[in-house]
Amino acid sequence: MKKCILTVALTFLFFSCGSLTSNTTIKPNDSFILGKNDHGTFKVKLKNVSKNNIEIHHEPNNGGRHSFQQVKPNELVTVKIDKNTALVFANQSKDTASVDLKVTGDIGLSMGYKN
Repeated sequence: MKKCILTVALTFLFFSCGSLTSNTTIKPNDSFILGKNDHGTFKVKLKNVSKNNIEIHHEPNNGGRHSFQQVKPNELVTVKIDKNTALVFANQSKDTASVDLKVTGDIGLSMGYKN
């Protein structure tokens, strides 16, 4: 239920201001997926505000994975995402992770978790 409320709130935020600024929490050994739907290109500025590395990678909706990158604690990176491609944030640690996000471009993006 919490995830549904978060998704509705973030969707409203997306359409009301043209960009998204959020702090996203990822449970241990879990992943957060942004954009696993049909969409245009978008850009993500993210800061790892956790004490462990976060792995990010691209997953085109038609299959595959590429552009793996480790984001260190307190590191700020900018990632450009292609049309119909998801950005996956993987927390492979035993601790809860947190990332600050600013998303611009096509912001009609799905959001969800997978373990």
